Amino acid sequence: MPSSATPAATPAAMPASQPAGTTYTITELAREFDITPRAIRFYEDQGLLSPDRVGAGGRQRLYSGRERTRLKLTLRGKRLGLTLNEIREILDLYESPRDTVPQLERFLASLAQHRQALERQMEDLQAQLAEIDQHERQCRALLAKAQPERAGTADA
Repeated sequence: MPSSATPAATPAAMPASQPAGTTYTITELAREFDITPRAIRFYEDQGLLSPDRVGAGGRQRLYSGRERTRLKLTLRGKRLGLTLNEIREILDLYESPRDTVPQLERFLASLAQHRQALERQMEDLQAQLAEIDQHERQCRALLAKAQPERAGTADA
């Protein structure tokens, strides 16, 4: 349940856009995104999240809808294999005016680099799969050859 007086912040109950003023605790976000509070604190330490601090000594973190979106984009970037620096650039772009040519060019360059890396990885994976296919064929041929021999020795 969000910390403000708005509906629950569960994936099923959450509208596409949260009402202004909705806040979330670290536990709520960890549960929603199936990650640990420690992971959220790590992203905060890396400058990807900036929750409000409340309570005695500012020990409790409250995350706004903006911070929830940043966490969601961070996790999406990690699933895509982006580095934290690349994710940070995307988040900065997300929050800046959309018509800044230098930022868009930098983002396109980052995407191109990531695409090249993924294509290289795909080529490597395809080569490894071809090697596995070859080994499987060899093993099957050796098994087929060995099975009649074994059957012949069992009859004797």
